[in-house]
Amino acid sequence: MNPLLIITLALLVISGVGLIIFILLHSGKGTGISDMIASSVYSTQTGTSIVEKNLDRITIIFAVIFLLSLIVLMIIYPQGTIA
Repeated sequence: MNPLLIITLALLVISGVGLIIFILLHSGKGTGISDMIASSVYSTQTGTSIVEKNLDRITIIFAVIFLLSLIVLMIIYPQGTIA
């Protein structure tokens, strides 16, 4: 295996797991892990929006890394054969 393939596969797995974790951290309608964290760290409503904005940014970064690594894999192996 070449180093580009190893790096791309590692990025794909790490960003996929990161996406799962950070999407689950988002709150639906005021109930979620992010609201629990925000209520313990910040006591005002502005703290919740700061936590949600940071979660949004991190989720977007993981999504971009995931999509870019998929595109690189599609370019490197267009037929789908790694071995």
